[in-house]
Amino acid sequence: MTSPEPTHGRFWPWFWRRPQRWFLLGVPVGGLIAFLVGIGFTGSFVAGLKYAETDKFCTSCHEMSTPFQEYTHSVHYKNEFGIQASCGNCHVPPAFFPGLLRHIQAYAEVWGHMRGELDTPAKYESHRLQLAQKIWKELTANDSAECRSCHTPDAMAFAKQPPMAASAHQSMATSGMTCIDCHTGVAHSLPQGS
Repeated sequence: MTSPEPTHGRFWPWFWRRPQRWFLLGVPVGGLIAFLVGIGFTGSFVAGLKYAETDKFCTSCHEMSTPFQEYTHSVHYKNEFGIQASCGNCHVPPAFFPGLLRHIQAYAEVWGHMRGELDTPAKYESHRLQLAQKIWKELTANDSAECRSCHTPDAMAFAKQPPMAASAHQSMATSGMTCIDCHTGVAHSLPQGS
């Protein structure tokens, strides 16, 4: 015997009533379980991405000790306002999909870690220009989205800035310049030959 079709306005009572056949009970229960597993997986995935942007995670590789030490002496680490940017704030785009793409690219960089490409200060210095140029290129391509997630030219106090900086910040929208055009070396030492 088949169950009657739901009438208009009575879909949910029909949908949730106990089915005539025991094996049909798995449809709503299975759907609910799949929904809960999906929420758990999504939450774990997003939490994992956020953890991968923390300073603790980034500095777990010993070759990051040199850039981290440079960062601790920068205004992004310690300033009079008590605002501190993390590695992820500057190196991972704030939008979800560009940030996800950056995480995927970072997993490809693990191969370099495993091969020991940057495992000594001398090796790190020999790659510094190449690494910096890669980051500068990314920041130029996305109009310094990482910088702009904290620094908004519309909210800047131009009167408190040096005249040249105020002029550059005010004309950013029309000049085609972006933050990294002037602010290379803002958190890390500039490479030789840059």
